[in-house]
Amino acid sequence: MLGAFILAVSAPVLGTAYTWPAPQLDALEAARFDLPTTLSLGVDPCDSFFTTSSGRANVADWVRTAYHDMATYNSEDGTGGLDGSIRFTEEQSRPENAGDGFANTMPFVTLQASRYISIADSIALAAITAIESCGGPEIPFRGNRTDATHPNSPGVPEPQQDLDAHIASFKKQGFTKEEMIGLVACGHSFGGVQHAPFPDIVPEMNDPDNKESSQHFDSTFFTFDNNVATEYISGTTQNPLVVGLNDTTNSDKRIFGSDGNVTMQGFADSQDLFFSTCSALLARMLDTVPKETTLTDVITPLPVKPASVELQLDADKSTLKLSGLLRLWNTPADPTRSVRLLYADHTSANNGNYTLFPANPPSSTSVGNKYTSSWYWYNRTISGGIGALALDAEQGITSLSFVVDGKVEDQDGVGFKVEDGVVFSKSSCIKRDFKTARFDVAVRNSASPTRVYLEQIQVHSPDAPTVIEIDIPRPSSVDADSVYSIWSIELPLSIVQYHIGAEFLGSGGAVKYSTAAVYTTSGSVSGGLCPE
Repeated sequence: MLGAFILAVSAPVLGTAYTWPAPQLDALEAARFDLPTTLSLGVDPCDSFFTTSSGRANVADWVRTAYHDMATYNSEDGTGGLDGSIRFTEEQSRPENAGDGFANTMPFVTLQASRYISIADSIALAAITAIESCGGPEIPFRGNRTDATHPNSPGVPEPQQDLDAHIASFKKQGFTKEEMIGLVACGHSFGGVQHAPFPDIVPEMNDPDNKESSQHFDSTFFTFDNNVATEYISGTTQNPLVVGLNDTTNSDKRIFGSDGNVTMQGFADSQDLFFSTCSALLARMLDTVPKETTLTDVITPLPVKPASVELQLDADKSTLKLSGLLRLWNTPADPTRSVRLLYADHTSANNGNYTLFPANPPSSTSVGNKYTSSWYWYNRTISGGIGALALDAEQGITSLSFVVDGKVEDQDGVGFKVEDGVVFSKSSCIKRDFKTARFDVAVRNSASPTRVYLEQIQVHSPDAPTVIEIDIPRPSSVDADSVYSIWSIELPLSIVQYHIGAEFLGSGGAVKYSTAAVYTTSGSVSGGLCPE
């Protein structure tokens, strides 16, 4: 039975590459692969926690949060699942969700969430980041989870319940008995049980190096490995849910032994088997979502990808400034590599032939240092920082392509599309009351948007990210002497971040566009004082 089970869960899951730009997929791909992120910094090093010598680590809380959020799933009616409902205080306060691990996790998760990344997606990413960054296997990730608007029904198994109750709980979640064994073993490679929420399971330890009296599931509680199985099989485990004094709460003992230890013996004998099983089971866990949710394909990295692409119009309206990065996936930095940028404008298919410069730092790693990517700036300043390319505003720009060591990279002829119809204008200025600013947006006269607006992204726990749109008044007339006209709005000086948005009339109705770049009235406005 074990052999058939492993065969069923270890088949590779392949993703489908997408065409850039695709804002949601770009954001999900970057959060997944472009480290460091808010999440990766929270588990670097792997024993990171809010306090020192606590005996705890964020990695364990993050994996537990993902499981407890998913465990509300009801396979009979398709409700519950990983949908971010664990963020609600009502759900966290249930006995099945004892402890402060969920409250500790949510600040990291909320910071990673955005208009394109739901809180539920961020919870899944947190678990994956913890596992991959701290010794574990690569886990396929899909996006587009929908955040719940209210708590889900209870469903998390508790340690005092008997084996039949646990089997029934996991069956309701969509897992067999053998899969239950695997999922519990995978989840308990990290962490342990703390005295405060479970005083009947773990005694007060009075240990200055373990201030929260956390009895660990194995001897490597912040490293993902198969020690949870090897120590269980060898009889050396200190897992409090196996060797606890109160046998009623020894739930891991009952679960691990429910098939005569066949599954755990297999895990103890082979870390590769443990890893392949955990990768597949944890991916299924993270993909257990409400029936109304349609997940993306598995997110896979683009081999060549522009990032942080931004256009600004100079105050004189004659020059567009183009800045950005280029990422070469799974390609270590090489000082001899030739990387060049070409672009198409409104009159010609090929313009420019700019040499790109290694970024600082020139490379990054992800998935537990399994992959290395190299990064390039489009230009650099005299002082060695990121710079911008100067383009003729009238000719504009429509797409990018790159030449890497003689090979053209243009998404099979499609190019990397760049929108120059609505851009930030450097004519933006500070009003003389020093309390407000004039925020200028340059709109290409041929673009003809039906409206232009600023977008403010708000994430207030426990709310999911929302987009607030602030319309910018249309100017009374078009500037006939320039290819661009300026739309302006006055805003308070602040650090509030805004995207620039526009709406166009397409064949299928209204089409919205948003800049990837964000702007603030206090930091982005560089035009000095507004004229009298």
